[in-house]
Amino acid sequence: MKLIFFTKAFPELGIDGWIDLAQRSGMEGLDLCCRPGYPIHPGNVERALPAAVAGIESAGLVLPMVTAPGDLVQPGDPRSHPILAGMQAAGVRLLKLGYFHVDNAREDYWVKVGEVRRALEGWAMLARDFGVKVCYHNHSGASSMGINAAALMHFVHGLDPESVGVYLDPGHLLLDGEHPDIAFNMVKGYLAIVGLKDAAKERNPVGDGWRYSFPRAGHGDVPWNAVFDHLVRLGFHGPLSVHAEYDRHYAHTKPGHPPGYLESLAEEVGFFRQRRADALQRAVMKQGPAKPQ
Repeated sequence: MKLIFFTKAFPELGIDGWIDLAQRSGMEGLDLCCRPGYPIHPGNVERALPAAVAGIESAGLVLPMVTAPGDLVQPGDPRSHPILAGMQAAGVRLLKLGYFHVDNAREDYWVKVGEVRRALEGWAMLARDFGVKVCYHNHSGASSMGINAAALMHFVHGLDPESVGVYLDPGHLLLDGEHPDIAFNMVKGYLAIVGLKDAAKERNPVGDGWRYSFPRAGHGDVPWNAVFDHLVRLGFHGPLSVHAEYDRHYAHTKPGHPPGYLESLAEEVGFFRQRRADALQRAVMKQGPAKPQ
């Protein structure tokens, strides 16, 4: 259950820069984006990923997962085999897929569920061939397929949990709705990755609907004690991918990270380390003293 940095934010930093950012902030590894415009992309992943993993591990960090391009959803996509082959060669086990979307005005939801499920069945066969696990991430949004744990389970229930997994994101659960207790209960047999970012939801002061934001951890509304208690109770040992979005203020700041970002990141890592330690301690206390033999 290691805290790893999601490298989406700063492609220009490169592998060495990501390692430095992770080490300086107290992260324990990386969640590596394999996308166009990044140091490792579908065109070079087969040779570049094993070399990157060697450098990351020599720095005392782990690289347990790769995040694919956001539009990589079909197993027959020509980018699929190179990414999976690179992961196999590098010993990286987990792949986060892209996202399916539904046009609610023109497409039937349940027909779309069938399409997603057939795609994941194809991914499961590829995953077995390459010795990896493909994972689908719950994401809020009116057109997002897999908006919460219940929706995700329509896709994966009955598939091989060694080949297909769930990437659960409590922040997105908060925004588009599901209690974490039942969410963890639903996905526990498939849980492979957990995304960590805080979120807040408030009435829009102008017009209808809600306004969403992504503050630093502990400044939003995600019930983190409950989240970590569930992870400990389930014996979860997968990666915890820290997104560190902070209202997306970094998105157009280049080169490098914006002023104060490293301090915010270190604060967030400290927050999550403490929540993890507290949950482990609560679990020990709940067990009570050992009974005499």
